[in-house]
Amino acid sequence: MPATGNHEPLVSIVMAVQNEELDLEKCLDSILAQTWENWELIAVNDHSIDKTWEILEDYAQKDNRIKAYQGKRHKLIPILQEAYDRCQGTLINRMDADDYMPDYKLEVLVGEWMKYGKGTVMAGGTSHFVEEGIVGEGFKRYDAWLNDVAKRNAHYEEIYQECVIPSHCWIIHKDDFDAVGAFDPEVYPEDYDLCFRFYRKGLKIVGIDRILHHWRDHSVRISRTWDCYEDNRYFDLKLKYFYEIDRDPDRPLVLWGAGKNGKDLARLILKREKDIAWVCDNEKKIGKDIYGMQMKHFIAVLDTEDQQILIAVNATDERIKIRDLLKQWHKEPVRDYWFFT
Repeated sequence: MPATGNHEPLVSIVMAVQNEELDLEKCLDSILAQTWENWELIAVNDHSIDKTWEILEDYAQKDNRIKAYQGKRHKLIPILQEAYDRCQGTLINRMDADDYMPDYKLEVLVGEWMKYGKGTVMAGGTSHFVEEGIVGEGFKRYDAWLNDVAKRNAHYEEIYQECVIPSHCWIIHKDDFDAVGAFDPEVYPEDYDLCFRFYRKGLKIVGIDRILHHWRDHSVRISRTWDCYEDNRYFDLKLKYFYEIDRDPDRPLVLWGAGKNGKDLARLILKREKDIAWVCDNEKKIGKDIYGMQMKHFIAVLDTEDQQILIAVNATDERIKIRDLLKQWHKEPVRDYWFFT
Protein backbone atom coordinates (compact mmCIF):
# COMPACT_ATOMS: atom_id res chain seq x y z
CA MET A 1 0.00 0.00 0.00
CA PRO A 2 1.31 3.53 -0.71
CA ALA A 3 2.69 5.40 2.25
CA THR A 4 0.52 8.53 2.59
CA GLY A 5 -1.70 11.04 0.92
CA ASN A 6 -0.80 14.67 0.44
CA HIS A 7 -2.35 15.97 3.62
CA GLU A 8 -0.42 18.06 6.10
CA PRO A 9 0.61 17.85 8.88
CA LEU A 10 2.03 14.43 9.67
CA VAL A 11 0.53 12.80 12.78
CA SER A 12 2.76 10.50 14.83
CA ILE A 13 0.75 7.88 16.71
CA VAL A 14 2.68 6.47 19.66
CA MET A 15 1.79 2.98 20.87
CA ALA A 16 3.26 0.62 23.46
CA VAL A 17 2.30 -3.02 22.84
CA GLN A 18 2.50 -6.07 25.07
CA ASN A 19 0.80 -9.44 24.58
CA GLU A 20 -2.08 -8.10 22.48
CA GLU A 21 -2.35 -10.84 19.84
CA LEU A 22 -6.13 -11.13 20.36
CA ASP A 23 -6.97 -7.47 19.84
CA LEU A 24 -4.05 -5.96 17.92
CA GLU A 25 -5.34 -6.59 14.40
CA LYS A 26 -8.60 -4.77 15.11
CA CYS A 27 -6.59 -1.83 16.45
CA LEU A 28 -4.25 -1.71 13.45
CA ASP A 29 -7.11 -2.08 10.96
CA SER A 30 -8.84 0.90 12.53
CA ILE A 31 -5.69 3.00 12.09
CA LEU A 32 -5.33 1.91 8.47
CA ALA A 33 -8.94 2.95 7.88
CA GLN A 34 -8.35 6.57 8.91
CA THR A 35 -9.66 9.16 6.46
CA TRP A 36 -6.70 11.36 7.46
CA GLU A 37 -3.95 9.51 5.63
CA ASN A 38 -0.84 11.41 6.65
CA TRP A 39 0.12 9.51 9.76
CA GLU A 40 2.83 7.23 11.06
CA LEU A 41 2.39 4.61 13.75
CA ILE A 42 5.38 4.07 16.01
CA ALA A 43 4.65 0.75 17.74
CA VAL A 44 7.15 -0.58 20.28
CA ASN A 45 6.81 -4.13 21.52
CA ASP A 46 7.35 -4.56 25.26
CA HIS A 47 8.77 -8.11 25.37
CA SER A 48 5.56 -9.86 24.34
CA ILE A 49 5.49 -13.62 24.69
CA ASP A 50 2.60 -14.24 22.31
CA LYS A 51 2.29 -13.48 18.57
CA THR A 52 2.18 -9.69 19.01
CA TRP A 53 5.53 -9.11 17.32
CA GLU A 54 4.67 -11.28 14.33
CA ILE A 55 1.45 -9.33 13.82
CA LEU A 56 3.29 -6.00 14.02
CA GLU A 57 5.91 -7.17 11.52
CA ASP A 58 3.25 -8.39 9.12
CA TYR A 59 1.38 -5.08 9.16
CA ALA A 60 4.61 -3.07 8.89
CA GLN A 61 5.51 -4.98 5.73
CA LYS A 62 2.11 -4.24 4.21
CA ASP A 63 2.12 -0.48 4.95
CA ASN A 64 5.28 1.52 5.58
CA ARG A 65 3.41 4.04 7.69
CA ILE A 66 3.46 1.35 10.40
CA LYS A 67 6.88 1.21 12.04
CA ALA A 68 7.46 -1.61 14.51
CA TYR A 69 10.35 -1.87 16.97
CA GLN A 70 11.43 -4.22 19.72
CA GLY A 71 11.56 -2.43 23.06
CA LYS A 72 14.83 -2.23 24.93
CA ARG A 73 13.33 -1.39 28.30
CA HIS A 74 10.30 -2.58 30.25
CA LYS A 75 6.99 -1.12 31.44
CA LEU A 76 4.63 1.38 29.87
CA ILE A 77 6.30 4.78 30.22
CA PRO A 78 9.84 3.69 29.19
CA ILE A 79 8.34 1.99 26.13
CA LEU A 80 6.36 5.13 25.27
CA GLN A 81 9.60 7.11 25.60
CA GLU A 82 11.31 4.79 23.12
CA ALA A 83 8.43 5.20 20.68
CA TYR A 84 8.32 8.98 21.04
CA ASP A 85 12.04 9.30 20.38
CA ARG A 86 11.37 7.92 16.87
CA CYS A 87 8.50 10.26 15.99
CA GLN A 88 8.82 12.41 12.87
CA GLY A 89 5.40 14.06 12.97
CA THR A 90 4.35 17.61 13.72
CA LEU A 91 1.35 16.43 15.74
CA ILE A 92 1.39 13.73 18.41
CA ASN A 93 -1.33 11.25 19.34
CA ARG A 94 -1.25 8.13 21.51
CA MET A 95 -3.01 4.81 20.97
CA ASP A 96 -3.57 1.69 23.07
CA ALA A 97 -3.14 -1.61 21.27
CA ASP A 98 -6.34 -3.20 22.59
CA ASP A 99 -8.60 -0.30 21.52
CA TYR A 100 -9.80 0.94 18.15
CA MET A 101 -10.49 4.26 16.42
CA PRO A 102 -13.50 5.40 14.43
CA ASP A 103 -12.28 6.12 10.90
CA TYR A 104 -12.78 9.89 11.29
CA LYS A 105 -10.75 10.26 14.51
CA LEU A 106 -7.53 11.77 13.16
CA GLU A 107 -9.31 13.90 10.56
CA VAL A 108 -11.48 15.48 13.26
CA LEU A 109 -8.61 15.98 15.71
CA VAL A 110 -6.30 17.51 13.10
CA GLY A 111 -9.03 19.62 11.52
CA GLU A 112 -10.03 21.11 14.85
CA TRP A 113 -6.43 21.61 15.96
CA MET A 114 -5.66 23.56 12.79
CA LYS A 115 -8.30 26.12 13.77
CA TYR A 116 -6.30 26.98 16.90
CA GLY A 117 -2.66 25.99 16.33
CA LYS A 118 0.16 25.81 18.83
CA GLY A 119 -0.64 26.17 22.50
CA THR A 120 -3.75 24.03 22.13
CA VAL A 121 -4.62 20.46 23.04
CA MET A 122 -7.63 18.97 21.26
CA ALA A 123 -9.57 16.42 23.34
CA GLY A 124 -12.48 14.28 22.21
CA GLY A 125 -15.06 11.92 23.64
CA THR A 126 -14.70 8.22 24.34
CA SER A 127 -16.81 5.11 24.68
CA HIS A 128 -15.96 1.92 26.58
CA PHE A 129 -16.76 -1.47 25.09
CA VAL A 130 -16.43 -5.15 25.96
CA GLU A 131 -16.35 -8.20 23.70
CA GLU A 132 -18.72 -10.14 25.94
CA GLY A 133 -21.30 -9.02 28.47
CA ILE A 134 -21.97 -5.36 29.17
CA VAL A 135 -19.86 -2.37 30.14
CA GLY A 136 -19.88 -1.79 33.89
CA GLU A 137 -21.88 1.08 35.35
CA GLY A 138 -18.72 2.74 36.65
CA PHE A 139 -17.24 3.01 33.16
CA LYS A 140 -20.56 4.20 31.76
CA ARG A 141 -20.59 7.01 34.32
CA TYR A 142 -16.96 7.84 33.57
CA ASP A 143 -17.65 7.99 29.82
CA ALA A 144 -20.67 10.24 30.39
CA TRP A 145 -18.64 12.51 32.67
CA LEU A 146 -15.65 12.66 30.28
CA ASN A 147 -17.86 13.45 27.32
CA ASP A 148 -19.72 16.13 29.26
CA VAL A 149 -16.38 17.69 30.27
CA ALA A 150 -15.33 17.78 26.60
CA LYS A 151 -18.69 19.24 25.56
CA ARG A 152 -18.45 22.03 28.17
CA ASN A 153 -14.70 22.65 27.78
CA ALA A 154 -14.51 22.18 31.54
CA HIS A 155 -11.24 20.22 31.71
CA TYR A 156 -9.42 22.48 34.14
CA GLU A 157 -12.55 23.13 36.18
CA GLU A 158 -12.94 19.38 36.76
CA ILE A 159 -9.28 18.33 36.78
CA TYR A 160 -9.08 17.39 40.47
CA GLN A 161 -11.99 14.95 40.17
CA GLU A 162 -10.72 12.45 37.59
CA CYS A 163 -8.36 12.28 34.62
CA VAL A 164 -10.08 14.72 32.27
CA ILE A 165 -8.50 13.52 29.00
CA PRO A 166 -8.14 9.80 28.21
CA SER A 167 -4.60 8.81 27.25
CA HIS A 168 -5.58 8.10 23.65
CA CYS A 169 -8.03 10.90 22.89
CA TRP A 170 -5.91 14.01 22.40
CA ILE A 171 -3.66 15.61 19.81
CA ILE A 172 -0.94 18.19 20.43
CA HIS A 173 1.89 19.91 18.55
CA LYS A 174 5.24 18.26 19.19
CA ASP A 175 6.76 21.53 20.44
CA ASP A 176 4.01 21.84 23.06
CA PHE A 177 4.38 18.20 24.02
CA ASP A 178 8.11 18.66 24.51
CA ALA A 179 7.46 21.79 26.55
CA VAL A 180 5.42 19.82 29.12
CA GLY A 181 7.97 16.99 29.31
CA ALA A 182 6.34 14.57 26.85
CA PHE A 183 6.58 11.04 28.30
CA ASP A 184 9.67 11.81 30.38
CA PRO A 185 8.29 11.82 33.95
CA GLU A 186 7.87 8.20 35.05
CA VAL A 187 4.75 8.95 37.06
CA TYR A 188 1.63 6.78 37.09
CA PRO A 189 -1.17 7.21 36.18
CA GLU A 190 0.71 8.71 33.25
CA ASP A 191 -2.36 10.12 31.48
CA TYR A 192 -3.53 11.99 34.58
CA ASP A 193 -0.07 13.37 35.28
CA LEU A 194 0.06 14.59 31.67
CA CYS A 195 -3.23 16.44 32.10
CA PHE A 196 -1.80 18.26 35.10
CA ARG A 197 1.29 19.17 33.11
CA PHE A 198 -0.93 20.66 30.38
CA TYR A 199 -2.64 22.65 33.14
CA ARG A 200 0.60 23.82 34.74
CA LYS A 201 1.95 24.97 31.38
CA GLY A 202 -1.22 26.93 30.64
CA LEU A 203 -2.08 25.10 27.42
CA LYS A 204 -5.60 25.63 26.15
CA ILE A 205 -7.69 22.46 26.02
CA VAL A 206 -10.50 22.50 23.48
CA GLY A 207 -13.11 19.77 23.79
CA ILE A 208 -14.72 18.06 20.81
CA ASP A 209 -18.26 16.82 21.31
CA ARG A 210 -17.80 13.58 19.38
CA ILE A 211 -16.78 10.02 20.23
CA LEU A 212 -13.22 9.73 18.92
CA HIS A 213 -12.08 6.54 20.62
CA HIS A 214 -13.42 3.11 21.53
CA TRP A 215 -11.87 2.01 24.80
CA ARG A 216 -11.78 -1.68 25.70
CA ASP A 217 -12.59 -2.83 29.21
CA HIS A 218 -11.23 -6.20 30.30
CA SER A 219 -10.05 -7.91 33.46
CA VAL A 220 -6.30 -7.66 32.76
CA ARG A 221 -6.04 -3.97 31.87
CA ILE A 222 -3.18 -2.41 33.80
CA SER A 223 -5.46 -0.02 35.69
CA ARG A 224 -6.91 -3.16 37.32
CA THR A 225 -3.69 -5.13 37.86
CA TRP A 226 -0.85 -2.68 38.64
CA ASP A 227 -0.32 -1.59 42.25
CA CYS A 228 0.18 2.06 41.26
CA TYR A 229 -3.46 2.20 40.11
CA GLU A 230 -4.87 0.51 43.22
CA ASP A 231 -6.22 3.68 44.89
CA ASN A 232 -7.86 5.33 41.92
CA ARG A 233 -8.55 8.57 43.77
CA TYR A 234 -4.87 9.59 43.33
CA PHE A 235 -5.06 12.16 46.13
CA ASP A 236 -1.26 12.40 46.41
CA LEU A 237 -0.97 13.36 42.75
CA LYS A 238 -3.89 15.79 42.93
CA LEU A 239 -2.55 17.57 46.01
CA LYS A 240 0.96 17.75 44.55
CA TYR A 241 -0.34 19.75 41.62
CA PHE A 242 -2.88 21.72 43.64
CA TYR A 243 -0.08 23.04 45.83
CA GLU A 244 2.11 23.72 42.78
CA ILE A 245 -0.53 25.41 40.64
CA ASP A 246 -3.52 26.66 42.61
CA ARG A 247 -2.74 26.93 46.31
CA ASP A 248 -2.37 30.51 47.48
CA PRO A 249 -0.79 30.50 50.95
CA ASP A 250 -2.24 33.94 51.65
CA ARG A 251 -5.80 32.64 51.39
CA PRO A 252 -7.54 30.50 54.07
CA LEU A 253 -8.07 26.86 53.11
CA VAL A 254 -11.38 25.10 53.74
CA LEU A 255 -12.02 21.37 53.35
CA TRP A 256 -15.67 20.45 52.74
CA GLY A 257 -16.72 16.85 53.41
CA ALA A 258 -16.34 14.43 56.32
CA GLY A 259 -16.78 11.05 54.65
CA LYS A 260 -13.97 8.66 53.79
CA ASN A 261 -12.64 10.92 51.02
CA GLY A 262 -12.78 13.96 53.27
CA LYS A 263 -10.92 12.19 56.07
CA ASP A 264 -8.26 10.75 53.77
CA LEU A 265 -7.77 14.14 52.12
CA ALA A 266 -7.58 15.85 55.52
CA ARG A 267 -4.75 13.57 56.64
CA LEU A 268 -2.76 14.42 53.52
CA ILE A 269 -3.42 18.16 53.77
CA LEU A 270 -2.37 18.22 57.42
CA LYS A 271 1.05 16.97 56.38
CA ARG A 272 1.41 20.20 54.40
CA GLU A 273 -0.35 22.78 56.58
CA LYS A 274 -2.19 22.82 59.90
CA ASP A 275 -4.29 25.97 59.87
CA ILE A 276 -7.30 24.87 57.85
CA ALA A 277 -11.07 24.84 58.41
CA TRP A 278 -13.10 21.65 58.01
CA VAL A 279 -16.84 21.74 57.29
CA CYS A 280 -19.67 19.34 56.45
CA ASP A 281 -23.45 18.94 56.63
CA ASN A 282 -23.48 15.83 58.85
CA GLU A 283 -25.10 16.79 62.15
CA LYS A 284 -23.52 13.77 63.86
CA LYS A 285 -20.02 15.04 63.08
CA ILE A 286 -20.47 18.80 63.48
CA GLY A 287 -18.80 19.98 66.68
CA LYS A 288 -16.63 16.88 67.03
CA ASP A 289 -12.84 16.95 67.18
CA ILE A 290 -11.32 14.99 64.28
CA TYR A 291 -7.55 14.91 63.72
CA GLY A 292 -7.23 17.85 66.11
CA MET A 293 -9.73 20.03 64.23
CA GLN A 294 -13.28 20.90 65.20
CA MET A 295 -15.77 19.98 62.49
CA LYS A 296 -18.01 22.94 61.61
CA HIS A 297 -21.25 23.38 59.72
CA PHE A 298 -20.67 24.33 56.08
CA ILE A 299 -22.20 27.76 56.69
CA ALA A 300 -18.89 28.56 58.40
CA VAL A 301 -17.50 29.05 54.90
CA LEU A 302 -18.98 32.55 55.17
CA ASP A 303 -17.06 33.33 58.37
CA THR A 304 -13.91 34.35 56.49
CA GLU A 305 -13.29 35.98 53.14
CA ASP A 306 -11.37 34.88 50.07
CA GLN A 307 -11.12 31.20 50.98
CA GLN A 308 -9.92 28.38 48.80
CA ILE A 309 -12.35 25.49 49.16
CA LEU A 310 -11.60 21.83 48.45
CA ILE A 311 -14.77 19.74 48.22
CA ALA A 312 -14.46 16.01 48.91
CA VAL A 313 -18.07 14.90 48.41
CA ASN A 314 -18.84 11.87 46.24
CA ALA A 315 -22.60 11.96 45.70
CA THR A 316 -23.47 13.63 42.41
CA ASP A 317 -26.66 15.23 43.72
CA GLU A 318 -24.80 16.67 46.72
CA ARG A 319 -22.08 18.10 44.47
CA ILE A 320 -24.76 19.82 42.39
CA LYS A 321 -26.28 21.35 45.55
CA ILE A 322 -22.88 22.54 46.74
CA ARG A 323 -22.05 24.04 43.35
CA ASP A 324 -25.37 25.92 43.32
CA LEU A 325 -24.81 27.16 46.86
CA LEU A 326 -21.30 28.39 46.08
CA LYS A 327 -22.65 30.20 43.04
CA GLN A 328 -25.12 32.00 45.31
CA TRP A 329 -22.17 32.98 47.48
CA HIS A 330 -20.40 34.35 44.39
CA LYS A 331 -17.68 31.71 44.49
CA GLU A 332 -16.06 30.79 41.15
CA PRO A 333 -14.73 27.36 40.09
CA VAL A 334 -10.94 27.21 39.63
CA ARG A 335 -10.57 30.57 41.37
CA ASP A 336 -12.33 29.76 44.67
CA TYR A 337 -13.24 26.08 44.78
CA TRP A 338 -12.30 22.67 43.40
CA PHE A 339 -13.98 19.27 43.63
CA PHE A 340 -11.75 16.39 44.79
CA THR A 341 -13.31 12.93 44.37
